[in-house]
Amino acid sequence: QVQLVESGGGLVQAGGSLRLSCAASGRTFSNYIMGWFRQAPGKEREFVAAIRWNGGSPYYVDSVKGRFTISRNEAKNWVYLQMNSLKPEDTAVYYCAAARGGRIFTLESYDYWGQGTQVTVSS
Repeated sequence: QVQLVESGGGLVQAGGSLRLSCAASGRTFSNYIMGWFRQAPGKEREFVAAIRWNGGSPYYVDSVKGRFTISRNEAKNWVYLQMNSLKPEDTAVYYCAAARGGRIFTLESYDYWGQGTQVTVSS
């Protein structure tokens, strides 16, 4: 059974940093796309970042470029999202997701989802 388990969320002041982690288990993810999405209160879930498990350039939504970095540890089946220079508008529940293919930026492409971790950025 595939499981994605996020951790690392919390409360941080504006300008601070957090690193989210996603532990992936239950199958081989070597051909998958691993993504991070977020959902703020009253808003739709949106794409944040993604990376192909077997390498290649990462993808980011414009609002986080230069501040967030997605990476993976192939040996341990972990995916990370390093978030720097956090802003109050980054406040959301962050979800880890895995896709076998399809459009990287689209929710419907992702087959597996974690339960989410809350990130709150105070001003």
